[in-house]
Amino acid sequence: MASDTVALALLAAIAVGLVAVETGPSRSRELALVAALAAAAAGGRVLFAAVPNVQPVTRIVAVTGVSLGARAGLATGAAAALASNAFLGQGPWTPWQMAGWGLVGVTAAALGPALRNRPALALYGLAAGFLFDWLMDVWAWSSLGGGSTSFIALASTGIWFDVAHAAGNVLLAVVAGPTLIRMLDRYARKLHGTFVPLEQT
Repeated sequence: MASDTVALALLAAIAVGLVAVETGPSRSRELALVAALAAAAAGGRVLFAAVPNVQPVTRIVAVTGVSLGARAGLATGAAAALASNAFLGQGPWTPWQMAGWGLVGVTAAALGPALRNRPALALYGLAAGFLFDWLMDVWAWSSLGGGSTSFIALASTGIWFDVAHAAGNVLLAVVAGPTLIRMLDRYARKLHGTFVPLEQT
């Protein structure tokens, strides 16, 4: 199936990113930090499983990308999806979730300086929530072979779950986003020995 081919391609791309983390400078400390962040994101997702589509993974992955860079964001997102699905259920959707949250980390890293304030971080969380869920809708639609159901019709059936994801991201960004960035900035300075600009208020 086409979706299986895409899933394999996604896993290959994620593997390349993870190798970049493993062979980068200060790799042992960076790996330990990425593992801790992924575990926190996965634990939060499992903890909030009873609340439909509200979880901290997107926010934690985004601030990781902002503070620690694209490769750490990619690794944290991919690992969080894989680890949390060990409890919530693995399946053909797992590579797509790994890729989706990995992309959250990569794009947040690319937008890094612009996301160092609450309004921008909240707006990014809003967009990331919808885009992640629409990526998963692409998986669901492609796994059905396109069928007689249009993509828009399929996506519209889960719109309230998408809204819940996006709203949860906004709330977490407002409450804890800048604090998490400042905390990770301190680790980034220790890891890389470089100056990381503080949050702009």
